[in-house]
Amino acid sequence: MKANTWRTLQLGFVGLFTLILSGCGDIEVSDQIKQDGFIFCGQGTPSSFNPQLVDNDIAAEALGPQIFNTLVHLSNKDLELEPMLATKWTVDESGTIYQFDLRRDVSFQTTDWFTPTRQLSAQDVVFTFERIIDSRHPFHYVSGGTYPWFEAIGFKRILKQVKAIDEHTVQFELFKPDNTFLTNLSTTYSSIHSSEYANQLVARDQKQDIDQFPVGTGPFYLDQFSVNDYIRLRRNPDFWGTPAKMEQVVLDITSRGTGTLAKLLRSECDVLFSPRSSQIPTIQAHPDLVLQAYPSMNVAFIALRTLNPALNDARVRKALNLAINRDAIIDSVYYGYGTSAYSILPPESWAYQNDSSQVRYDRNYARALIREAGYGTGLELSLWVALEPTAYNPSPRKVAELLQSNFADIGVKLNIYLDERLSRSTFQSVAEADMILTGWNADTSDPDNFFRPLLSCGADRAGLNIASWCNPDFDALIDIAKETNQKRHRFNLYRQAQNLLNEEVPIIPIAHGMQFQAKHKSLQGFDASPFNTLSFENVERSK
Repeated sequence: MKANTWRTLQLGFVGLFTLILSGCGDIEVSDQIKQDGFIFCGQGTPSSFNPQLVDNDIAAEALGPQIFNTLVHLSNKDLELEPMLATKWTVDESGTIYQFDLRRDVSFQTTDWFTPTRQLSAQDVVFTFERIIDSRHPFHYVSGGTYPWFEAIGFKRILKQVKAIDEHTVQFELFKPDNTFLTNLSTTYSSIHSSEYANQLVARDQKQDIDQFPVGTGPFYLDQFSVNDYIRLRRNPDFWGTPAKMEQVVLDITSRGTGTLAKLLRSECDVLFSPRSSQIPTIQAHPDLVLQAYPSMNVAFIALRTLNPALNDARVRKALNLAINRDAIIDSVYYGYGTSAYSILPPESWAYQNDSSQVRYDRNYARALIREAGYGTGLELSLWVALEPTAYNPSPRKVAELLQSNFADIGVKLNIYLDERLSRSTFQSVAEADMILTGWNADTSDPDNFFRPLLSCGADRAGLNIASWCNPDFDALIDIAKETNQKRHRFNLYRQAQNLLNEEVPIIPIAHGMQFQAKHKSLQGFDASPFNTLSFENVERSK
């Protein structure tokens, strides 16, 4: 089926799917889904199906792991690197040459818009990464030419070149040693794409389809999609690994909030991802539902815009930090499933440092700092809040209201501005924002994955450093830490980086949350990941 025909047909599925999910339509169709699959609620419409192009989006969290594979991955059990599309790899003595041997039994998915004629080769890996780093690549500027995650970690300054040694061997050359490189290849953003599919799109002059009609090697392929309505994934019969246990997965992307909870309670959804904290008691009380809480490498924080003259004063930033009653936020919002944040790093990180002397609740000291900074008669600031619940913040509105109360105690009036869905890139365009309530879900277990994408000068240049904070001393610390292989030295460098953040306070850490998921009791096999990515291949329904 041609892509143009597919665009025409996809609209025809809307009415059918409305009946499936309405609760008053064709029950037999709904029962069929529950016989050989399940319905997943709690995600928005993807901006793209290519994880390379998004930043903490459904394409990276829920869709990417089903459709695509990476060269390596981190095991859920001990977070150790394991082979995926690569069977093994070597690193030379200089630490700059990485060579991967590829599996020889991997086929790309057969879809309505693509039928592969060959298996995975080194050319597919070369295509995938050259598109990102080479501005002359024919696909680099397709879909905008922006690769948020890679730009935030400065990937173009890491990877010098990638080349095929032979059909099943690929080599990466780095500019200098980088011990985060392998873990970066394990993220869903490093998913491998088909160069054969890309060549066909070039011949048809439809290059943009590569990001909207995806082709990967994962356990599921995209079958149907209707914007703001639903996404249907089907089991990939040619998957190189163990076949998925379910024939299909349907993602209901029509709404969020109480609407999705109502669907879960009426059995119109089987799974609700990242429910709001206020919904947890209702879920726990339902006899057919199970609430799952997974450890998650994340942090909720306030980014401070130092362009505001008041926030350019470190005393004011420290005062706001000291004014926050984190324990009250944990009790009121996280229902006992969160922990107070004393660092941008979560307690599970091997470089974590609990500096309770710098990050603590001390209203009196906060008031003194505000007076010392010259704002004893009052200060007015704005806080922008993304309302979408996340693992790091299950109820952003409630947290904002608690912060408003905390800041009022020290003479700071906080005006709250709410938005349904904001991203790091859109935050940068909100010039009038003094502060932004947001957070971060880690993509790897390496501490660099917190520091660099959020606070480095490179992330600032890429427009993804929400605080717009660039400190050369901080960058020097994390750069050296990335190049040394001595874990003890890395720990000391990251401790210095955390001390610098506590002194400068470009962001205020608030809490670390758990990843919540509510499901029907008949479903099992959801693989827990601390990186907020989802895997559906082992999910099955008990009889």
